[in-house]
Amino acid sequence: MRNLSPEELKSLLDRGQVQLLDVRQPEELEIAHIAGALHIPLGELSGRLGELDPARAIVALCHHGVRSEMAGRLLEHNGFSEVAHLSGGIDAWSLAVDPNIPRY
Repeated sequence: MRNLSPEELKSLLDRGQVQLLDVRQPEELEIAHIAGALHIPLGELSGRLGELDPARAIVALCHHGVRSEMAGRLLEHNGFSEVAHLSGGIDAWSLAVDPNIPRY
């Protein structure tokens, strides 16, 4: 699994090359989110794998990167081959790419 910087993720999103998966809790999503991300909380991910396209590269994100790394490992274990996670999570995204996204 690759670790992506916020800048690397932005480049991939700008080119439409990845499926963004937000594994945070619903109350976190209400505070801050990246438009276009599919929201599946980490605790529900194993039962909702069918909502993801295994033919597309997937980048998981969370608050600081711990849960997204766990999500990436779960995806790889279930046969997803192109998996990455956002190092530093949405917090790092807010600092490096989009300061309009609230930090919490």
